Formats: sequence, C-alpha cells, structure tokens
Amino acid sequence: IAAGLAKSTSALGHALRVDKDAPAGGWHLVQIGIPHGCAGSATTGMRIRIPDGIFMVRPEVKAGWDLSMNMRTMEPPITSEGVTYSTSVDEIIWRGGTLGNLEFDRFNFLALMPRKEHETVYFLTIQECEEGENKWVEVPEEGRSWGSYGHPAPFVKTGILAPRRAPAETTAE
Repeated sequence: IAAGLAKSTSALGHALRVDKDAPAGGWHLVQIGIPHGCAGSATTGMRIRIPDGIFMVRPEVKAGWDLSMNMRTMEPPITSEGVTYSTSVDEIIWRGGTLGNLEFDRFNFLALMPRKEHETVYFLTIQECEEGENKWVEVPEEGRSWGSYGHPAPFVKTGILAPRRAPAETTAE
C-alpha cells in the first residue's frame, strides 16, 4: 500500500478549499475536514458514504472514537491481485467522540480510487451533533459550482491513471 500512496489531499466540506489531486486507479489518502459543529452544538459522529467505483477503503482509527463500517454486496465480484471481493464498504462511521463547536479535525481513510481519469468523486457526509446534524450531501448540477451550495458534498478529482504494480489484475471495473 505504501508504494501506491499518493500525496495526502483533503476533501473538505463547507467553505474550505478542496485539494483535488488523486491518481486514477491508485491508493489515495482522503481527508474530510470538519471546521465547526452544528449551529453551536458539538460533533459526536461522522458518517461518510463510499461511492460506487471505490471498492477498497481503509479508515483511520481515531483515539476516543468508535469505528464501524456498513458493507454492501458487489455484483459482479471484483478480483484484484489474486483476491476476489464480493463485498465493499458502503459507509464509514465514527461515533462516541466529541469535537467541540469551535474545534477542527479530520476524518481520514485510504481509498483505492476508480480507474477512470478526470472523474469527480463525491463523498456524501453526515455530521452528527449533540443537537442536530449537518448533511454535506449536495452534488453540483451541470453548470453550477461546488461553492454555490450551502452543504456541498466533499469531493476528490482523479488525475492520470496510476501505474500498476505487476501482477495486479483487476476485473469488473
């Protein structure tokens, strides 16, 4: 994995800048930044939906937070580097910690990005708070910019195709 890691980039919600460099078909460190709570209320949970096209993720363990993952069945299964995968992560969930309204933190995970070059990949994100929630789920319509939305979904754009390591054989892409 380390050999395939691209530079760390961020996919940040709200008014924060998004670094867009991710190698198509390569491992990428995705960082979802949370700059504030929900209308003054502390953050107590994060749910990040993993989009179709990403079949392998490795979420980062955060001290003081419980980590879980909801899975989905893949049809057809995908074979990569001699291993067949019939399920993939549908949602990463961190709960049990507390991030104060005026504090900032990142929720990180490694993702094997889709092999399609120049694709925008959106991570629908629900920020759960002591009171209420923020749904960072808005995906721009054609002709509208990401920044024109009140609760835009964090995103990463794939670049050129990452070189494959032999004998990496991936099917059903």
